[in-house]
Amino acid sequence: MKFSEKIKSFFFKNENTGDELFDELCDLLIEGDFGAAQAVKTVDLLKEKCMKEKTESVQEKLSFLLEEELKKAKPAPVMENNLTVILLLGVNGTGKTTTAAKLAFLYSSQFNKKTVFAAADTFRAAAIDQLRIHGGKLGMRVVAHKQGGDPAAVVYDALEAAVSDGADFVIADTAGRMHTKSALMEELRKIDRVVEQKTDNICYLKFLVLDATTGRNACSQAEIFHEAVNIDGVILTKYDSTAKGGVVFSLASELKLPVVFICSGEKYTDIEPFNPKKFTREFTGIE
Repeated sequence: MKFSEKIKSFFFKNENTGDELFDELCDLLIEGDFGAAQAVKTVDLLKEKCMKEKTESVQEKLSFLLEEELKKAKPAPVMENNLTVILLLGVNGTGKTTTAAKLAFLYSSQFNKKTVFAAADTFRAAAIDQLRIHGGKLGMRVVAHKQGGDPAAVVYDALEAAVSDGADFVIADTAGRMHTKSALMEELRKIDRVVEQKTDNICYLKFLVLDATTGRNACSQAEIFHEAVNIDGVILTKYDSTAKGGVVFSLASELKLPVVFICSGEKYTDIEPFNPKKFTREFTGIE
């Protein structure tokens, strides 16, 4: 059962607003990947509002409070008309390469924008081949070096290619790094410096790709990456029936990080901009 269905069923069966309801709701939010402290704080505030206001249901009040929680994140980055560089970061298995292709498809199909891919995952030959396949299907240029090459050099060459081709986006697919490996995090900082040195007339964005099914661990990953390279936003992948979604509120409240896109499948079309109101209402079982 999806978590949204579980919380919808919870409110359907509990029409009173006694202490037992709020205690059970707190446990349910923790189960939905809220941090324990955040769940207690949210439920305490909800209980207080329910005592003062009688016009809305508890479920509606919870949805409103959680939507307000998402507003604690810094504003989602705005794509500008000049060249935009998107660096995709994250640990192994989150779906960065596929996400790169989905972003390029979205910008091409909806905004007629041209992308150059940077195959900066030079540690895994399959990643370079996979990105080349996506590039071929989408009609997008892929800049790649040999396996084991310098990822920062790949990104640099992709920037040069984008300028010469008149492209609108450079999307760099980086290697899946364990967020606890300091040497690999330093490599990300090197890529970061390469792009920063060419920031004239360039919009530079760093998006962390997180697997929605990893729960609270996703928040720990975000904290480490954010400290290393100052992330601009999060792309949530694999948001299907097994994902609970509560970590989105922790990202906003604890790290001030906005979710910018949500991916739900493997097709190029399985990506959409994050809508806080829609997400919150779905999470609380209203829609």
